[in-house]
Amino acid sequence: MTTPPPAPARWPALPFVLLAALLLPGCALLRGGADGAPAEHADAPAAAAPGTAASDAAPTPAVAFDLQVRSGNADLDAFLADNLQLQRFRRLPDLQASELRRLAGAAQDDARALLATRGFFSPAVSVDLQEHAQPPAQPAPASAGAPQPPAQPAYTVALHVTPGVQTQVADVQLALQGPQGSDGAPLQRAQRQLQRGLALQPGTAFTQSDWSADKAGALRSLQAQRYPLARLESSRADVDAAQAQAHLQLHYASGPAVRFGALRIEGGRRYDAQGLANVARLPAGQDYSQSALLDAQQRLAASGYFDSVFLNLDTSGIAPGAAQASAPVVAQVRDAPLQKLSLGLGFSTDSGARVSLDHIHNRLPPLGWRALSQLSLDEKNKRASTEWTDLPGADGWRWFAGALLQREATGSYQVDSSRLRAGRRQESGHIDRSLYLQHDQARSQGDDAPPTSGAISVNYGWTGRYFNNAANPTGGWGLGAELGLGSTLVPGREPFARLLLRTEGFVPLARVDMGAGVHRRSRLALRATAGAVLARPDVPIPVTQLFLTGGDTTVRGYGWRSIGARTHGGELFGGRYLAVGSLEWQRPITLRGNRSDFESAWFVDAGAVADEPGRMQARVGVGAGLRWNSPVGPLQADLAYGLQSHQVRLHLRLGYQF
Repeated sequence: MTTPPPAPARWPALPFVLLAALLLPGCALLRGGADGAPAEHADAPAAAAPGTAASDAAPTPAVAFDLQVRSGNADLDAFLADNLQLQRFRRLPDLQASELRRLAGAAQDDARALLATRGFFSPAVSVDLQEHAQPPAQPAPASAGAPQPPAQPAYTVALHVTPGVQTQVADVQLALQGPQGSDGAPLQRAQRQLQRGLALQPGTAFTQSDWSADKAGALRSLQAQRYPLARLESSRADVDAAQAQAHLQLHYASGPAVRFGALRIEGGRRYDAQGLANVARLPAGQDYSQSALLDAQQRLAASGYFDSVFLNLDTSGIAPGAAQASAPVVAQVRDAPLQKLSLGLGFSTDSGARVSLDHIHNRLPPLGWRALSQLSLDEKNKRASTEWTDLPGADGWRWFAGALLQREATGSYQVDSSRLRAGRRQESGHIDRSLYLQHDQARSQGDDAPPTSGAISVNYGWTGRYFNNAANPTGGWGLGAELGLGSTLVPGREPFARLLLRTEGFVPLARVDMGAGVHRRSRLALRATAGAVLARPDVPIPVTQLFLTGGDTTVRGYGWRSIGARTHGGELFGGRYLAVGSLEWQRPITLRGNRSDFESAWFVDAGAVADEPGRMQARVGVGAGLRWNSPVGPLQADLAYGLQSHQVRLHLRLGYQF
């Protein structure tokens, strides 16, 4: 008895009705037409053009016969019905009974060939052809626009299938051979990895699709690490139909073990080639890795110096039969314009509509540094900034300098602030470091506003990212730390220290059956942030150095930066101590047939800000949300309720950053 396939995982949806109503119209591109309606069935008549009577529309060819597949297995029935060549003739006009009998007979061989791809090599297949008596012709409708009754098929073709026993994999012999003189230890490790990665393991059902995927997948895996010139020498699948067993053999030739050579940039004339090679950070001298090559390509593309970038491993100089070799990498590039001006529009549930103007100068005289200047206006923040950045040296460190003028709502006050910053930063692999000198000045406006203050500080920042996907992680962890030591300047000179720690990680949970053989893991996403400004209680710290929280990326259910310390007048102000935590359950879901891009989320956020650790009171938000891995980045929509604010808020966020 065949067990029906498990039902797809469903989204526990009652709290998400509002989110679905907001988001589903934008998901119409996944399936169906642009208006969100499902795609028309192949047998449905075409719609008449606007302004055309139904009788004037192009007639849909009548269906000559019905096809019914009866195997006792719904999956096999659908597979055969979708792929039989007989389907091509269902709308053939004037199909004669003799021709249909010939086609029905050929369908038996076609069905056997299709079943063999699923591992059924001894099926029993028969065909019944039944002719239907046609009703007498009806008089034409009196109205020219009246719908025509659908024509009934003249025949039914019933395909009876007994698939038999599905063939199982008895054994898999995989061999990996290198050139004469190759190091045997790496080859043995690679062979074991290939063997473990095969879908067809002893005892599993044999299918042609898995066999083809295993052959190609193992070769791609081999070529992606250390052996880019690997090839499939031979493959063989011996099927014993009587015993329902398959004996599989795969033989690969590794080719030479290749290391990265030097990076050569071709096509670029405007910018310093050595500095850009330092941006790429290609690991010259290390074993070839396709992921390292793509990472270097991505870093060059994201540098802003090029309109197009393509990296290719040049293996033309490798001698035939070599056991080891070094190959240079060629970067084909096209220079970006020296200057670029762009206008941007955006919206955030935290700060409302936003308009921005960006200017880029890729070689600012006389330094030759890259300058990014921005003007940004939204409902809560008006800012003008510029940052100048040098190309990195061989050690990856680069100089930078920046300035910022800003007016923003900080707690209950409007704050005019300025910031000057200069120092060095390094981006290497998963770790970013920065060391810089910073000057802050802030002036608050309003009744009983805090006094104008200024400070200078030396700061060090460290961020480590160990996620499985930098753009939309579902596993791994990250850790960031910032430490600043400085002195106030206005109204007096007093020392202070500022510390900020943040971390995020994912804990895998049970696998979720999405249906159609697709399984994905649910997970817990954990996030925590803690900060402190250490100084005497009466020292006026610039408000730009104090803490506020609340909003899309911190404590949902509360407004943007609406959680802070309270002054003696009940006004909201930045505090010296911060603690934020979040626990979120993320579960893959099937939405409109899409099994890969959507997830549901249930979360609890909590955060507190105060001027003294003992006076911190947590603000808690709870809610649910929807995640969509869209083509332009992860889209997050959350509906949250603040337990202390007694408000429901919708939070929207595009993209991910740690």
